[in-house]
Amino acid sequence: MMFQTRLLRTGAAQVGAAIVLLFLLTGLLAPWIAPADPLQIHMEHKLSLPSLEYPLGTDHLGRCVLSRLIYGVRTSLYYSLIALAAVFSISVPIGLLAGYVGGKVDHFIMRIIDILLAFPSLILSLAITAMLGPSMQNLLIAFVAVWWTGYARVIRGMVLQIKESDYIMAARAAGTSHLQIVFRHILLNTARPILVLASMEVGTMILSIAGLSFLGLGAQPPTPEWGIMLNDSRPYIQTAPRLLLFPGLTIMFAVLGFNLLGEGLKASNRGMAKGRKEEVSP
Repeated sequence: MMFQTRLLRTGAAQVGAAIVLLFLLTGLLAPWIAPADPLQIHMEHKLSLPSLEYPLGTDHLGRCVLSRLIYGVRTSLYYSLIALAAVFSISVPIGLLAGYVGGKVDHFIMRIIDILLAFPSLILSLAITAMLGPSMQNLLIAFVAVWWTGYARVIRGMVLQIKESDYIMAARAAGTSHLQIVFRHILLNTARPILVLASMEVGTMILSIAGLSFLGLGAQPPTPEWGIMLNDSRPYIQTAPRLLLFPGLTIMFAVLGFNLLGEGLKASNRGMAKGRKEEVSP
């Protein structure tokens, strides 16, 4: 309750939460709120200016720009959330294992992570996607295969700090099993920082998916996706700059919403940690 209260008191977090909620609802309600079929081609209406029938105009194939932006939420945003969930489903167990067990297990895992981190993540993702073939599914596989390493290292650092705490020592002295310590104490205490980290990384994932789709390695035409829309609008940057402006602004607002929400969660987490220290101190 305190966590929610602190979050709601942050103006930036309220704006971020409203933006994120708006995008999520837009994706869920896309079939009902989109004014037209995002894949329907009307060459007689190509490059039309905004009108009542097409509120944001049409693209070079006469497709409704607004409808493609709305349906693009499902591709750009939902795939970002799926990829991030898959990344954390790998990095959290590995980080917990390396940090809690330590010793040779920790050394072995960290050496693997060091090797993978030696390669630039974006270039490695490009290489994996190029080998597997351009598609959104292969792009997600590449992201998951590359991005889990950095998060596993961060989670390992959290676990190393928490496992030396007095209450962990007391739990061990009381005969609590290792599984109970990991799940009841360590995982619960790392859950909030992990949530903050995840919320701040959604924007990065959205930009990465849109960027690689722009290069032709992610979603493929005619899929309504923001990066594809940016790529399609390049030849018309002078004659119809709105085709580039609308998907660019959509990406900007989506990333801004998650960043503001993440900052609010981060500030709330710091406030709660400070409150706990004040309660403990005499």
